[in-house]
Amino acid sequence: MALSGNLKLADSWLRANLSSEITSFEPVAGGCINETGVIQLANGERLFLKLHPNAPENFFSAEASGLDALRANTILRVPQVIHADDEFLILENLGNGSPVPDFWQLLGAGLAQLHNTSYQTFGLEHDNYCGRTPQLNSPSVDGYVFFASNRLNALAGKANRMGLLNNDDLRRVSRLADNLHNYVPGQPAVLIHGDLWSGNVHCDNEGYPALIDPACYRGWAEAELAMTLLFGGFREDFYKVYEQASSIAQDWRDRAPLYNLYHLLNHLILFGTGYLGQVRNVLDRYG
Repeated sequence: MALSGNLKLADSWLRANLSSEITSFEPVAGGCINETGVIQLANGERLFLKLHPNAPENFFSAEASGLDALRANTILRVPQVIHADDEFLILENLGNGSPVPDFWQLLGAGLAQLHNTSYQTFGLEHDNYCGRTPQLNSPSVDGYVFFASNRLNALAGKANRMGLLNNDDLRRVSRLADNLHNYVPGQPAVLIHGDLWSGNVHCDNEGYPALIDPACYRGWAEAELAMTLLFGGFREDFYKVYEQASSIAQDWRDRAPLYNLYHLLNHLILFGTGYLGQVRNVLDRYG
């Protein structure tokens, strides 16, 4: 087939390293950042390809690192990284199936298992991305300091500089960040997916849940669960199994808006003032 743009770059790598070439590219809908699709190789293998011309620095290597971390620490399926380049990412193709009857229960149990291992520090050894927004992961032994500095204040400051958040909003975010200990119970640092909504839960070719498109760091498990509620929530049996298999506080949902302020600020930055009302609703809730 005739190849153009980044497909040529990916094809060149495949020829040199897998001794095969791309014979077809089947686009896959759903992503708003990358061009994605399944590539068929001349040797019969099918792989998943993400393309992003002029991708931000370390964009795909950061995603690859997150996928590798998840694969090493969860029983859930996570696509294997074949190769991360500056402008493309080649992954194992998980296929698409119909969910098994206990799909959501399996996801809940798998996520609880991921969160059962705790760490001494919050953050990560390198920064990465949540969507296409740079995500700061400067390590800290204090979860309140980490979330205040690297999540709330970092994005509120960015939104303010972009003219999306006024100075009064910025002060309110800062005040909330300074008082997180009044609202959030002490929790250990655990490895979290970081951007866990339904669009980043995939059903593989056998019908089992898989995790894709992570924004990994070591953070609060409650923040992970909160993100699942932001765009409609998961099935209730997911939460029931997770709660039974973990030590999460039973009132974690009460704090979900606070944790999700980070993601609302990110969506404000990515998509504009349509999210400003939701940001202010959270700030009103916490004074």
